[in-house]
Amino acid sequence: MAGPFTYSEAPGHPGWMTWELADTTRFNAQFGPFLIKVEDGIARVRMTPQHVHSNLSGAVHGGALLGFADMALFAAARGFGVIEAGTAVTLDLSSQFIGRAETGRPIEARVELLRETGRLLFLRGLIVQPGADGEEMVMSFAATIRKPGAR
Repeated sequence: MAGPFTYSEAPGHPGWMTWELADTTRFNAQFGPFLIKVEDGIARVRMTPQHVHSNLSGAVHGGALLGFADMALFAAARGFGVIEAGTAVTLDLSSQFIGRAETGRPIEARVELLRETGRLLFLRGLIVQPGADGEEMVMSFAATIRKPGAR
């Protein structure tokens, strides 16, 4: 049986991988597929927010940013090779909204693995949106993930 996620080379994006939920009826599928690239200990996870991710002012909704951050943690952990998918869970996620993100333009979560123990992953990240005048910082976050237990 195939796993709940696909993780493979991204066509048209040399050096990047795609990470996508196989069951498109799940909540997580509303954000992907994600592009992932691990460089110098940082996992770069990209998505392009659409109208469905927007708030009434036309910016990316804070809940969509939180959802993206949460999923980027798992995509990054997969990219780091410390989990595959399935029954890992987020124990805590703290965030600080710093700026606004626009729909229709890619956003990128840059995730760093701070520490791994037998059952836990401690991570932090920053969501940015590249633009013509550089990058806009959108949100910072930190989280703890409990890795899957033996079945």
